Amino acid sequence: MDRPKQQAMLFLLGAVLVGGVLGFSADRVMRRPPHNWAERSTMYDDLELTAAQRTAADSIWDGTNCAIATVYEPMRPTLDSIRDEGRRRFRALLNPDQLGRLTARLSADSARRAHADSTRRAHGDSTRHGSRSPNSRQDACKQK
Repeated sequence: MDRPKQQAMLFLLGAVLVGGVLGFSADRVMRRPPHNWAERSTMYDDLELTAAQRTAADSIWDGTNCAIATVYEPMRPTLDSIRDEGRRRFRALLNPDQLGRLTARLSADSARRAHADSTRRAHGDSTRHGSRSPNSRQDACKQK
């Protein structure tokens, strides 16, 4: 292979690697579970914030989270496609027994998350933050 072709191939390889790293990082940021209000409350308690400071801090963090979500929103379809293709390729790697075990594991994970979400709605996040719902961050972003 002559030199210009080697340089072009190295450039393309570098672009693919950088794109993969950025995509993976963005996916990790975007796929975080909904904010755990208990963690925020614990920090507020440790810092001994007043009620007024807590309200102001919530506004700061909610605004920051909305701004970050706005930046990532245009990338969401591309990241979803990359993730879905990776999942498709991973499934193609598995034998039928492994695929069955993966399916069972994913079902159990979904059931566990659904149970945690329903428990959180029934008991958790709204107890320390008034009428705040588990999706209040998303709701607040939509209102702006």
